[in-house]
Amino acid sequence: MRNIRLTIQYDGTDYSGWQVQQNGTTIQGLIEKAIYSVTGEKNRILGAGRTDAGVHAFDQTAVFKTSSNLDTEVLTNALNANLPFDIRIINMEEAPDDFHPRFNAKNKTYSYLISSTGPYSIFLQRYSWQMAWQLDCTSMNKAASHLIGKKDFSSFQASGCSAKHPVREIIQIEIEDLKSVGFMGFTLDAPLIKISIKANAFLRHMARNIVGTLVEVGKEKLQPDDMIKILEFKDRDKAGPTAPACGLFLEKINY
Repeated sequence: MRNIRLTIQYDGTDYSGWQVQQNGTTIQGLIEKAIYSVTGEKNRILGAGRTDAGVHAFDQTAVFKTSSNLDTEVLTNALNANLPFDIRIINMEEAPDDFHPRFNAKNKTYSYLISSTGPYSIFLQRYSWQMAWQLDCTSMNKAASHLIGKKDFSSFQASGCSAKHPVREIIQIEIEDLKSVGFMGFTLDAPLIKISIKANAFLRHMARNIVGTLVEVGKEKLQPDDMIKILEFKDRDKAGPTAPACGLFLEKINY
């Protein structure tokens, strides 16, 4: 039995997230259906992160077991032929039997895009949180600095989270205030804020809840040092709102 490692990209806009559900079309479910169409095997694939409905991925990692003798190039092409255009297998390789995409991950980076004030490009509308505010990125960076390190992130954990404990380690947070962005060889002259969060692991909605709270700081509804108190409260109600899913990307997983 082979253990096959996949690197997957997807536009999550039209899907109910990664994980198979009773109701709703999911990334995991469609890939499992494609595997069945190609190999005749009903296999459960394991992903590195359970992205929510509407969240996108540049670098989702997953594995599945198969008895198929098809080489990885043929199997990749066959799976992609059975997947919708907004889900692609971009790499496939043999993996050790004990490789687990979630447990073996050293850290993950989620990035979030915000279209700030001024004219925006229609090509950013699908992939960013658009708002008519001029955010104070200096204050947002100060607030973000309080989140670095190993901490209890209960205040940023959504209800229904299956994690055994709320302690996570944020390694780095970068907030970039961009005046333009490249897109398919073009330059989109539209203001864009990119918030990248690298951590050893994430709680449910943790990245989006952090972004929502940082935006409150950027709007001057919260002060940067309020982040210290929010962490100490360990109460979701004390933090900011959950940012919309459309702007969030699973950008990178390091092993």
